[in-house]
Order: sequence, then structure tokens, then C-alpha cells
Amino acid sequence: MKKELITGMAWGGGIVLLALAATFARNQGYIDQDTVLRIVIGVNGLLIIYYGNRTPKAVTGNACAQRLTRVAGWSLVLSGIVYAGLWAFAPIPVAVAAGTVAVAAGMIVTFGYGLKLRKEMRSERQNVGV
Repeated sequence: MKKELITGMAWGGGIVLLALAATFARNQGYIDQDTVLRIVIGVNGLLIIYYGNRTPKAVTGNACAQRLTRVAGWSLVLSGIVYAGLWAFAPIPVAVAAGTVAVAAGMIVTFGYGLKLRKEMRSERQNVGV
């Protein structure tokens, strides 16, 4: 638990430092406001990728939970890649709209898969007579 908290605090501190450095670079005339926005918002995609990669490695109780964490990990990683890529290369209005859709789609896939597993588990229990 302590390691996860330290990792989360490091990510948060890193994002704040990155935002401060980008703002400083903008004030010095090295980059423009759009670049600052792309850097600071785009790093959130990297954060989604990181946590998506860690999700399947979390300790889970049973095979059903392991299946769900694998799907959650994949959907987070893929939606994070799309999100970060859009913020790096797409026009900002497209990045906002399509990035939101990408992350929402990853969440919907995970939620939908969880509901599917829940339904499967209920039907298995009824077939067994539990």
C-alpha cells in the first residue's frame, strides 16, 4: 500500500513539475500555449497507460476477477495510447473530443465485460444448483 501511495504521489508531483516547467518555457518564449496544453494534458494519457499496465498485476481473488483485470488493463492501455497520441498529433478540438471518446470507450468496454462475467457466473451457479 505504501509503495502504491508513493508511486501515485510521484506521478502527481511529476505532472505538477512538468506543468511548471512547460509554463516557464512558455514565459521564456520557447514554446507556445498550445504546446503547454498538449504536454500537460497528453501526459495524462501516459498515466492511463501506466495504470492500465499495472491493473492485471494487481492481486485478485479468483479466475473471474483475473479475467476482468486483464480486460481492464488492455482497455486502459489502448485507450491511453489513443488519448496520448491524439494530444500529441491531432488538432486540439479533435484531441478533446476523440480523446474523451477513447477513454470513455475503454471504461465502457471494461464495465460491459464485467457485466458479461457477472451474467456468466450467475448462469453457472444456476446450472450447478448453488
